[in-house]
Amino acid sequence: MVDRKMIKEIKVKTALSPSQLPGLDYALNPYRGCAHACIYCYAPSVIYWDKGKWGDLVEVKINLPRVLSKELRTKKKGVVGLGTVTDPYQPAEKKYEITRRCLELLQMHDFPVCIQTKSSLVLRDMDLLKRFSKIEVGITLTSHDDIVRQKLEPGAPAVQERLNALEELRKNGIDTWVFMGPVMPYITDVELLLNVIADVKPKYVLVDRLRLKEGIWDCVTDFLKKYDSQLINEYDRIFQKHGEYYGEVLELIKAGRESKYKNLPVKTWDVSGVVP
Repeated sequence: MVDRKMIKEIKVKTALSPSQLPGLDYALNPYRGCAHACIYCYAPSVIYWDKGKWGDLVEVKINLPRVLSKELRTKKKGVVGLGTVTDPYQPAEKKYEITRRCLELLQMHDFPVCIQTKSSLVLRDMDLLKRFSKIEVGITLTSHDDIVRQKLEPGAPAVQERLNALEELRKNGIDTWVFMGPVMPYITDVELLLNVIADVKPKYVLVDRLRLKEGIWDCVTDFLKKYDSQLINEYDRIFQKHGEYYGEVLELIKAGRESKYKNLPVKTWDVSGVVP
């Protein structure tokens, strides 16, 4: 159920924004704010969130489909990233269906789409996804351990639920990928998570580091105090004093290519190519 105290309906003047992300021409975000309340999320600094604790409020862009409909008549065709700073399938979508209505319009105009979500609610729109000439669905995974997931992403769906969604999408002919990120130092078990991901056979995995944009360091530190306070010094060494860690992760991934996930394309956080 959607907590009505968290929801605010708003109207917007634009729908599609130019995207700086590799492989995307446009960004489309049906909601502002996100109920998943992930402790590592950098979206608040990107959208200049000033409306209280991240996760406590979700703004629903109720007129977005109408605005998008007008823009699609004149916009040059390009890849639309759906959910670049919010989850397009967070709980509010069950009621409002803003994402579905936008997908209907994008499919009508034959725009290629790349979805990123943490939710199996994307399966609701399987009938619509199948009608696209070009679409892919990415699902974010930060840990194989659901107890860890509950602490990092308190409002997000369970790990197994996401893995099941990836498998169901693939079985229905939808291209899938996994955003394995952020890799939380000494918390994300990279080898185990990649092994779990390999079982559901996505087209590729994008591995990303923890990006400490403004305000995130305090959130991460507060999390570590409860999770394992001994890690605070290690995180300080890695992020504040530029200590080495992610190079070791890269070497671990390279070594793992000889094992179970050897046929799984893995792209690194610099998005410059596939891990050899």
